[in-house]
Amino acid sequence: MAVSATIPSYGNSTLFRNPINDFKKSPYRAPIFRFKLFPKKIKARHAQNSVFESTDIPLPTFPFEEYMIRKAEQVNKALDEAVVLQPPVKIHKAMRYSLLAGGKRVRPLLCIASCELVGGDESWAMPAACALEMIHTMSLIHDDLPFLDNDERRRSKPASHEVFGESTAILAGDALLSLALEHVAVNIAGVSPDRVVRAIAEMCSAIGVEGLVGGEFVDIASEGKDVSLKELEYIHVHKTAKLLEAAVVCGAVIGGGNAIEVERVRNYARCIGLLFQVVDDILDVTKSSEELGKTAGKDLASGKATYPKLMGIENAKSFAGELLGQAIEELAYFEASKAAPLYFLANYIASRQN
Repeated sequence: MAVSATIPSYGNSTLFRNPINDFKKSPYRAPIFRFKLFPKKIKARHAQNSVFESTDIPLPTFPFEEYMIRKAEQVNKALDEAVVLQPPVKIHKAMRYSLLAGGKRVRPLLCIASCELVGGDESWAMPAACALEMIHTMSLIHDDLPFLDNDERRRSKPASHEVFGESTAILAGDALLSLALEHVAVNIAGVSPDRVVRAIAEMCSAIGVEGLVGGEFVDIASEGKDVSLKELEYIHVHKTAKLLEAAVVCGAVIGGGNAIEVERVRNYARCIGLLFQVVDDILDVTKSSEELGKTAGKDLASGKATYPKLMGIENAKSFAGELLGQAIEELAYFEASKAAPLYFLANYIASRQN
């Protein structure tokens, strides 16, 4: 049953006030769209099994589960073909072990859906979609290592270093990262070189010190320390959200989206990127290890700051609700039938259980 709820606007959020990359001028980026900073009322409903009250915004009719299964199967097939078992066998086994271990394939699906949204073809986006999953898998392999997050399980299986040893796990991650960029450069067909270069630049930006590496570094350096919400947001925007943003933007660029379309989906991606991590933080304290497929409660045990720790569970859920609402607002610029996969992917991220 729908109830009215006032969700506070997080106007002090650096995501809203000063969007990431706004400080950096790029020939590939149009002026950044600014988020609304005023409080707003959003109708909320209790979504079944959801970690928070999701926004009650009408969505188009769309067979999302069928779409997600079909696209994930196509991505898995492409990934299997991209990393074949060849000498040196052990490192290729390690690469395939983590890459093909399952997972929701959210980043590849976002890339493909964004490409199709602006009129592109799935075949154009597939190499980039696979590359993004390779990069994501690399980050998981490295993140699980004993001298980083020290996690023994990933996707309900032993972590890579538990199976193949630390040295092989490190090299397998490195190999996936280099293969990702090569895969895009060599395999994209039917797309202008300029768009391919822009997509690769977007990926590289999401990986380095202005993205994943920078977020991971600050995250490790902040363990056991008092961290403000602003600092926590910096960690999550860089460590998690930037790669999700790259997935959506790469799809739109490869698909031939214009400057306004690319920035609309970029703003959408910034919201769902942070939403992904807020939900992750909530699940970490509300779900078991068996349900998550990885060690539950590990962030709090290691002294890391999380949204529930700094804001409380209910405020974290409300923040997630606002992020979802603003993400969906960005999609209103597009034809609803074409934007349907991104509408439902946003809701999927919000209501996921692992």
